[in-house]
Amino acid sequence: MNDKLFLTPQEILEKDFKIDARGYRMQEVDKFLDMVIRDYTEFLRMIKKLEEDNIHLINDNKKLQTEYRRLKENISASESSRQSVSNIDLLKRISNLEKIVYGED
Repeated sequence: MNDKLFLTPQEILEKDFKIDARGYRMQEVDKFLDMVIRDYTEFLRMIKKLEEDNIHLINDNKKLQTEYRRLKENISASESSRQSVSNIDLLKRISNLEKIVYGED
């Protein structure tokens, strides 16, 4: 980030302008640069906070993806065990029906 910025708040503060005969009013320039420094400092603070937030969100996203995969695997395992239980139940019912129909005990 810093290699894309040309100025720091300190550099803005310390900037000296040459004065011509028709120069700007120094107080107006200073007042304006003070506002630029405040804004610049606030932008840098906001960028730093957003970068930190982004890191936290990336980490949270990784954790949630891991949890999602784990839950998906659990659901898949649960469904397959439920399927095998229902197959066993069906086989028992068929066996009981065969006993009734063929009269075997």
